[in-house]
Amino acid sequence: MLDPLAQLALHCRRIFLTNHVVDVRIGAHDFEKSQSQRVIFNVELFVPYGYSTPRADRLAEVVDYDFVRHVIARRVQKGHIELQETLCDDIAAELIGHPQVQAVRLSTCKPDVYPDTEAVGVEVLHIKQGTA
Repeated sequence: MLDPLAQLALHCRRIFLTNHVVDVRIGAHDFEKSQSQRVIFNVELFVPYGYSTPRADRLAEVVDYDFVRHVIARRVQKGHIELQETLCDDIAAELIGHPQVQAVRLSTCKPDVYPDTEAVGVEVLHIKQGTA
């Protein structure tokens, strides 16, 4: 039996946004609460070919990348977030709510937290019931 991502790959197009950098008010530590910091978002949406194969070469026929960027921006604009887990869960929940999206894999990382570490981060995978 195939793992869920392999099953999705058989009938879905993978739409992705890679290394999208946004300044975010995030962090549980005192040194993180005084200013925003860079957060890098990597998002994959799995959309069935029936919802992602344009017939007339029109943007309205597919899931637009701007949708992903707008979801991220709206969540970030709500104010300070303590945890990356909360940020990921909130964004993934909205993305998976899109009627054409069958699965979402989303990661965030903060590259500037520790001088001896490239980044610290979180990843989530949400799959709609009955699709994988």
